[in-house]
Amino acid sequence: MTALDLSSPVAVVGTGTMGQGIAQVALAAGHPVRLHDAVPGRADAAAEAIGARLDRLVDKGRLTSADRDAARARLHPAHSVAELADCALVVEAVLERLDVKQELFRELEDVVGDDCLLATNTSSLSVTAIGGALRNPGRFVGLHFFNPAPLLPLVEVVSGFATDVTYATRAYETARAWGKTPVACADTPGFIVNRIARPFYAEAFAVYESQAADPATIDAVLRESGGFRMGPFELTDLIGQDVNESVTHSVWQAFFQDVRFTPSLAQRRLVESGRLGRKTGQGWYDYGDDAERPEPHTAEREQPPAYVTAEGDLGPACELLALIREAGVQVREEEEDHGTRLMLPSGGQLVLADGQTSIEFRDVVYFDLALDYRRATRVALSASQDTAPQTVAEAIGLFQALGKDVSVIGDAPGMIVARTVARIVDLAHDAVAKGVATEEDIDTAMRLGVNYPLGPFEWCRRLGRTWAHDLLEELHLREPSGRYAPSLALYRHGHAADKREGTS
Repeated sequence: MTALDLSSPVAVVGTGTMGQGIAQVALAAGHPVRLHDAVPGRADAAAEAIGARLDRLVDKGRLTSADRDAARARLHPAHSVAELADCALVVEAVLERLDVKQELFRELEDVVGDDCLLATNTSSLSVTAIGGALRNPGRFVGLHFFNPAPLLPLVEVVSGFATDVTYATRAYETARAWGKTPVACADTPGFIVNRIARPFYAEAFAVYESQAADPATIDAVLRESGGFRMGPFELTDLIGQDVNESVTHSVWQAFFQDVRFTPSLAQRRLVESGRLGRKTGQGWYDYGDDAERPEPHTAEREQPPAYVTAEGDLGPACELLALIREAGVQVREEEEDHGTRLMLPSGGQLVLADGQTSIEFRDVVYFDLALDYRRATRVALSASQDTAPQTVAEAIGLFQALGKDVSVIGDAPGMIVARTVARIVDLAHDAVAKGVATEEDIDTAMRLGVNYPLGPFEWCRRLGRTWAHDLLEELHLREPSGRYAPSLALYRHGHAADKREGTS
């Protein structure tokens, strides 16, 4: 089944920000568009608002006057559901309540033709449950756009338990014809993006709750070392703490309170206090007119060591050896079958975050994972209260010699970037194993939906097949709640590699 013909009318029910955005996308593709809202006057106001946005596109040179006039002529407020009878697609973007959505679609089913595709833009409710109210749930799909819909390319096309593949294909091809990048997804809590993105927030909040680092430092490390566009504290302030926590809570409940999705108590307190982020003027950060943005912790200057001794190739951090040499620090090498550490002149060790803690060893400083150590502008170090000050100073001086700002955090196993990436990789493997989506669609969704620098499987190929599993296994030993227990899918992924390499 191919995409809808451009002559086919498309309706959008619900005229808030998301509904208007979806209507604008369909309008830009060339469809006649009907706007409906249960509140009198809102459909007319939404049509005016969309028209004003089209005017601004003309002013910016992104749309011709003729195309704007043609689009305006195709846009019509609908004052009753009955006016949607001839539509080939109806997309719902109303209140996130199951009973409200079910009642709307029951009403629509009595009005539209038997072949009309019905779609929900829900981000948190079950597509299967909404469609379960219909006589013919086979024609019901999820079309989850991301805000702002006219700008963001991703659309999750969600098949409920009863969705007919022909209608899912029509929805997929229509989204693609509208210039979007669709990904196919089974009906699972959070779909792709909101399911797999939970650790990005959860691990940052956990590091904060353990008092290992403050929000500004955690945000800076994930941006400047991890390559993420925004840190989780500033991003949730932008989204709204209430909105972000609601999604987290919904996914947690939908997975029967699975510990891997447990909401943050610190975020709960923020919501309870009314500090919802930018929209209230205060969240994790203060947005008042005179407020100063807190700076991340950055270590004072230290002298670099004269040399380091590399035991092994440092694994995912192997490019550091070339950077150290370029900085004029001598690198002495010793053959080690599984070594991933640098020995410092004082006798201390510098080790890539592996899920263990500094307190367990004599004079160990951990350093965090980076997307690209050459381009990273900040690196985090982790030490315990028993780590020798000279070891910490040499580690700081070494990374400063590479041109990096250095943030020293508390003794947090897995640190910041490493534990976040490992958990995202794990949830992605688990999702594929359970038939949620393909590896390719998951990588696409996470890059386009939340602007991750790499998709989870791209990370995994770069870091090595067993890296995430090994780190999570160490974390699980230290916090055996189940939160960090590697999934069976991730275990099988690494075990398959062992078999191919002839190991046992």
